[in-house]
Amino acid sequence: MKTSHLILVMIIMMLFGSSYPISKLVLNNSVPPILLGSLRNLIFFIALLPFIKFRVPERKYFLPLIGFSFSFGTGVFMFMNLALNTSKVVSPIIIASQLSVPFAIICSSFFIKEKINTRKWLLIFTSFIGIIFVGFDPKLFNELNAFILTAIMAFFYGLTQVFSRHLKDLDHKFSTAFMGLVGFISLFLISIFFEGNTLHHITNIKFDTWLLIFHSAILVTLLGHMSLFYLYKFYPLGKVMPFYSLFPIFGIALTFLIFLEVPSLYEIIGGIIVIGSIYLIHLDNNRGN
Repeated sequence: MKTSHLILVMIIMMLFGSSYPISKLVLNNSVPPILLGSLRNLIFFIALLPFIKFRVPERKYFLPLIGFSFSFGTGVFMFMNLALNTSKVVSPIIIASQLSVPFAIICSSFFIKEKINTRKWLLIFTSFIGIIFVGFDPKLFNELNAFILTAIMAFFYGLTQVFSRHLKDLDHKFSTAFMGLVGFISLFLISIFFEGNTLHHITNIKFDTWLLIFHSAILVTLLGHMSLFYLYKFYPLGKVMPFYSLFPIFGIALTFLIFLEVPSLYEIIGGIIVIGSIYLIHLDNNRGN
């Protein structure tokens, strides 16, 4: 990989890692979690509008596009924010979010009948063992609900990967914008019914909090993912995917800088098991197995 592209992928992973602590800062400023997901979708949908040509896609794309939009725009953002809002700590949530990779493989096996070799099953098993190990941290005994919400988020992200495989030939700017629109509308309605006082919450968001929301929407969701699509023009997926194992490291480092969270020994050992397993899964994918 060229030096400039290597620097770019590092910046992308830093942006992805920043999503969790930045979202936690927004939630700490009394922005409801579901509403936060809705606003994030709305912002990057509006930002993408000038760059897309709207046309009705072929019928074969309808189901995967809708599935992709609800899985990512609704499921991932909603349960990620709910988990962060429920938990008092951020680092374990970042580590647990890595379960999205094993869930993606399991979903691929179940829904599109992809074959999973023994090595990959073993790595999936060890990644779950790593999460269980993190869960034995005494300070996390009251965070079970947050872990469950994170697991649901990871499952939806796994579904997203399955649906996205059927959208390879569709303009990624259009599919991302459509996902933003679906995510905004669905989460806004859910926020109205379950969180209430939605307009009141929006009008009371402070300027600095809006900047944090824009960071998540523009820099992380839009710029981060668009930059990845740019790299995919030069490198196969398997060449880029192993770098995904770096984003939780950046996320935990930023969490320490922002919240002064010091990872416990359980988190360090469990994190190494999880991140190492995910990295080896990516390498296994790179070999074409």
